[in-house]
Amino acid sequence: MLDKNEMKIAFPSFSSNESFARAAISAFVAQLDPTVDELTDIKTAVSEAVTNCIIHAYRDRIGMIYITVAIDPAGEVTVKIRDKGCGIEDVPKAMEPLFTTGGSERAGLGFAVMQSFMNRVRVRSKPGVGTTVTLKKKIQSRRIGA
Repeated sequence: MLDKNEMKIAFPSFSSNESFARAAISAFVAQLDPTVDELTDIKTAVSEAVTNCIIHAYRDRIGMIYITVAIDPAGEVTVKIRDKGCGIEDVPKAMEPLFTTGGSERAGLGFAVMQSFMNRVRVRSKPGVGTTVTLKKKIQSRRIGA
């Protein structure tokens, strides 16, 4: 018997697909009957992570973005956003508020936003290989297996 519900999606890093990612994750998480705030938190964090893939990982090309969303029996949502882009040289530095490699038009707040809306954020990256961002959020108003 499975102990979690899971879905996987993959799509090219076109900026128009950022809203698709938000909608897909939102629809999947809706089975837990989250509050509007909980759902908005997850959608915002996912949006930031996907935007990082589009803007930073695949700077000069289109590449694939892979998302896995899992819901465990306790109502914790785990979202993994993975790319096979350029990778991050210095993850702790990249996670500092206001740090950006995207030029003056970028605020450098993506990771800070993710951390403020999710219970846990983990970033693993290897230059030239890609990055995986893992987001975790406990849904308080959960209903499992409905």
